[in-house]
Amino acid sequence: MEETAEGAKTYPKANTLNRHLAKFIDVLIAVGLSKLLPPVGFFAGLLYIIISDGFFEGQSIGKKLIGLKAIVLAEGKKVGFREAIIRNIPFAIAYTLCLIPYVGWLLAIIIIGLEGVLVIGNEKGLRIGDEIAKTQVIDYNKE
Repeated sequence: MEETAEGAKTYPKANTLNRHLAKFIDVLIAVGLSKLLPPVGFFAGLLYIIISDGFFEGQSIGKKLIGLKAIVLAEGKKVGFREAIIRNIPFAIAYTLCLIPYVGWLLAIIIIGLEGVLVIGNEKGLRIGDEIAKTQVIDYNKE
């Protein structure tokens, strides 16, 4: 962590591959919930996607396994459920669009692809959800 001349804290970009792996794990969990618990499974998966970053000190299960953490940029504190919901709106939309054959699937792929490209291309690794919620994912290895 560094401080700018204005006193704002800046955090290094988390490893991009690790971020994608963590999200893949979280998507597997959401899909697993949707398949194991029909007909309410879809909603269980959606709920997991929306609030998962609010668990374990700002870590979803995927982030916890990979060693990442979502933080609120202004305070440097862990993401709570409010920020988790806001930052995961794009993924919730993509997940919901998957209910619509073909067109929904295509739109979901576009949303997820855009989010992935932003993680790679943004200097801090911020995606649309991070920009809206004012959050960032950082590498976090609790010793």
